Amino acid sequence: MSDDGREQTGHERVPSRQRRRFPGISSRAYEHPADRSALVALRKLSGFDTVFKALSGLLPERSLRLLFLSDSVRVSERQFKHLHDMLLDACYILDLEKVPPMYVNQDPQPNAMCIGLDEPIIVVTTGLVELLDEEEMRAVVGHEVGHALSGHAVYRTILLFLTTLALKVAWIPLGNFAIMALVAALREWFRKSELSADRAGLLVGQDPKASMRGLMKIAGGNHLHEMNVDAFLEQAEEYEAGGDLRDSVLKILNVLPRSHPFATIRAAELKKWAESRDYQRIMDGHYPRRSEDKDTSVSDSFRESAASYADDVKTSKDPLMKLVTDLAGGTAGLGGRVRRGFDGFKSPPPSHEGPKDTPPSDEE
Repeated sequence: MSDDGREQTGHERVPSRQRRRFPGISSRAYEHPADRSALVALRKLSGFDTVFKALSGLLPERSLRLLFLSDSVRVSERQFKHLHDMLLDACYILDLEKVPPMYVNQDPQPNAMCIGLDEPIIVVTTGLVELLDEEEMRAVVGHEVGHALSGHAVYRTILLFLTTLALKVAWIPLGNFAIMALVAALREWFRKSELSADRAGLLVGQDPKASMRGLMKIAGGNHLHEMNVDAFLEQAEEYEAGGDLRDSVLKILNVLPRSHPFATIRAAELKKWAESRDYQRIMDGHYPRRSEDKDTSVSDSFRESAASYADDVKTSKDPLMKLVTDLAGGTAGLGGRVRRGFDGFKSPPPSHEGPKDTPPSDEE
């Protein structure tokens, strides 16, 4: 028994420094609004995941489990003990009762994932283990435990199954268009779920600088002495604000096939959340509980998601998003701005002639 009378379960591994714990925390506390609205809706569909779990024989999950068991190293007290301690600590902090199995897979590419229908399993590559220091790795383990707590492993597998099933009927008229729309929507949700898990990683590690360093290393490799977190974050700001409408279109095309947001964008989003009142309230012990999940409203969650997207558009420095904001606000002179938008939203060169009694320009 511990000093507070609690039975020792194995979760009470003492981390390298004291961290706050969040008993009964709901994943809604850290989920991105767009991710949360989708999950709330799926959880309200009674029996939805149960049906597809029954169809798990159609999925390669069993094969993957056997593959990792036979050709990877399972994290335990005797193997990769430091990762095992991090895993127990992450589950203890986020109050995840069942500790997911975790494997280390030989792969020089830094990567980690949480998959599975019946129960989630976490896989990290040797490339990632060798790249990150202890505090950075702790955030990654927390990231994957956040996926498990949110149920991302289940719902990702289900939706991937639906996508695969839909591809088989792509011969139906307009089928390809419908499939492309489904895949695009699925990837957009994937990207938002990654932002959610980044927040979970921060709640576990409780070291924003370590979380930022980890993302920077994933982008630039193990050359920490050659990199700077502040400069890395400035890249995200330059990426968002720079260029013209052509660059805005290219950004969309670049991100569409990706399941993860770009590393600089993830770092900027996480920094913004770490400085928010929402994060501070969680750290102060004020957060939604799992016991309240059944009472969540789908419509309220969708409204929060819509408000989040609207706020992103409103506050964005991207030229295309600025144009969308102006269109919504009915700004005058948009015709001229659109014409110039593909040249950086630049004003026409100043005239060298004397002042004239002319009507206002499109810029006014």
